[in-house]
Amino acid sequence: MADPIHQFQIVKVVDLPDVTLPLVGTVDLAITNSHIAMTLAFVLVVGFLTLVTSNAKVVPGRMQAAGEQLFGLVNGVTDSIIGHEGRKYFPFVFTLFMLILGMNLLGMFLTFTATSQLAVTGTFALLTILLVIGIGFAKHGLGFFALFWPTSAPFAIRPVVGLIEFLSFLLRPITLALRLFGNMLGGHIALKIFAGFVVSMGALAAAGGLGLLGLPVAALSLGMVIGLTALEFLVAFLQAFVFAVLASIYLNDVVNLGHGH
Repeated sequence: MADPIHQFQIVKVVDLPDVTLPLVGTVDLAITNSHIAMTLAFVLVVGFLTLVTSNAKVVPGRMQAAGEQLFGLVNGVTDSIIGHEGRKYFPFVFTLFMLILGMNLLGMFLTFTATSQLAVTGTFALLTILLVIGIGFAKHGLGFFALFWPTSAPFAIRPVVGLIEFLSFLLRPITLALRLFGNMLGGHIALKIFAGFVVSMGALAAAGGLGLLGLPVAALSLGMVIGLTALEFLVAFLQAFVFAVLASIYLNDVVNLGHGH
């Protein structure tokens, strides 16, 4: 049975000379399967949105309807969570959603899934939390730290609750990155394992004799592969949506600091 972890290994496709940068050191500029997967996802997302917007009609076709549904979905998330200022941050949240969705879905057809790499999901999470911190200080200055001083809690325990809130805030990018990374990694490993059982048990049955007992196992594994594939397509969408929702929630915390919307 093939190694289920092999599909996540980064492989150089085009080797390029290394570059030495000040304060950074040596940087490997080689084009890898990860670069190709991310670039292809970007091109497909941009191409899809270009087709949707350039051929817009009063009565939408299937592609335009799909694009409008995705647009409306994320717009509804930012409006309902952030409020009237949600439109300002819609482009960022929508970009996150579409890129993650594109990488997730593309990973179902390629042998490499970009979002199964912690460096990729960590970058999305870091961009999100840096934007949250930047908006917090830009809008409220030092008042941003009021986020960690829960006025609704009894005064005696506010320092303890505030410390917990601060630690929770620091963990946000980690949980954002790990949630997406773990779901994509685990799902593809499970698919690879059950697909390996189909091949190995099928080969055992082809040998004849007692090996025919492998047929029920191969059939069961094939059913699991079909079911997991359908589930992975659903997870690919849900994880992109969850990332967009959580990004909107974190933005709402600083946009409407101490207030609702």
